[in-house]
Amino acid sequence: MRGRQKRKKETQSYYHISRVSQMFNLHPQTLRLYEREGLLKPSRSRGNTRLYTDEDLKQLELILNLIRDLGVNLAGVEVIINMRQRMQRMEAEVNELLEYIKREFFQGNEDAFEKRRRSLVRVSQTHLVKLEDTLD
Repeated sequence: MRGRQKRKKETQSYYHISRVSQMFNLHPQTLRLYEREGLLKPSRSRGNTRLYTDEDLKQLELILNLIRDLGVNLAGVEVIINMRQRMQRMEAEVNELLEYIKREFFQGNEDAFEKRRRSLVRVSQTHLVKLEDTLD
């Protein structure tokens, strides 16, 4: 697994602040502001130059979508990003718990587990309709 992470770092693209500002039609000061506010965390070169990764660009796209398209202010963007990160951590923890349960309780009984998993039936959403009492 570490080899995979190494290869990912080796093939990862880095962008200078001038290139990112051109790509997103932003002033470099805006990118610096987003960094000061903690919304972006670009890495730094040995010469202390900001280096943006593809992941940083995805984060910037999210920020700009929230600001430009939805009208969210910077404080709101920070709250939304923090909530998204918490949700991702919670999802990872739930998946980890499910894997633990699967490993501990169904170890040696994988066939029974798969049989039960496949036996679940999806039920479409139902709509309740209130009927008037016509017994008068």
